[in-house]
Amino acid sequence: MKRTELREHIFRMVFSYEFNSDEEMPEQMQLYFEQMEGGEPKEADRTYIRDKALNVILRTEEIDGLINKNTKEKNAKSWKTSRMNKVDLSILRLAVYEMKWDDEVPEGVAINEAVELAKKYSGEDGPAFVNGVLAKLAK
Repeated sequence: MKRTELREHIFRMVFSYEFNSDEEMPEQMQLYFEQMEGGEPKEADRTYIRDKALNVILRTEEIDGLINKNTKEKNAKSWKTSRMNKVDLSILRLAVYEMKWDDEVPEGVAINEAVELAKKYSGEDGPAFVNGVLAKLAK
C-alpha cells in the first residue's frame, strides 16, 4: 500500500476511537481489517496502520494540548478541540503526530496530506481550517 492510502486507514482508525472505548479498539481494528475493500491488508501494512493509529491515540492528550495552544487567537477562540467536528479533529491529531513525532514524514508532507484528507472527508471549510491550524503549529 502507498503511504497516502495507509494514512487514510490510520485516520479512519483514529476517527473510530472517538466512538469506541479502549477495550473495544482491538476488536474494532480487527473488524476494520476484515472488512477492508480488496480483502485484508498484508501483515506489514496492518502492523503499520495499527501501530501508528495507537501511537496517535496514546498521545491524544498531548496533541490536543498543542492544538488548543495554537488556536487561542481571537478569531479561533471557539475552536477548542472539545468543539471541533470529529473528522477535522482526527485529521489534525494524525497530522500533529506526524509533524512532531514521526521522523519519517516531513512536516510539509504531513500538512499537505492532512489537507487532502480534509478535502475528502470534511466539509467545505475543513481544508482551510486544517491548513490554518497546522500552519500555526509549523511555525
